[in-house]
Amino acid sequence: MTDVIQVVTTTASEDEAQRIASALIERRLAACVQTVGPIISTYRWQGAVETSQEWQCVIKTRRDLFAEVEAAIIELHSYDVPEVLAMSVVAGSRNYLDWVASETGGH
Repeated sequence: MTDVIQVVTTTASEDEAQRIASALIERRLAACVQTVGPIISTYRWQGAVETSQEWQCVIKTRRDLFAEVEAAIIELHSYDVPEVLAMSVVAGSRNYLDWVASETGGH
């Protein structure tokens, strides 16, 4: 197990995904944000099945920054209930893990 996590969120547009990505990088809350899309999401919302085109952000950060990353996503996001899920990174290249730590102000 490492101190690095990946946080995932989806957005309604490519512009929104890029705005969130840029803010997280500028605030040093993430070392890297990959934007993937468009993707198609099918989900239940307010009692109805919906299908939407979305963009996904995969955010590389440190576990101790999760609360700040979550708050930034919620602040910048257009959804009432944005997806904010964190996944542990079990292992990774030492150089990459060190880079994530250094780019987010860690040691």
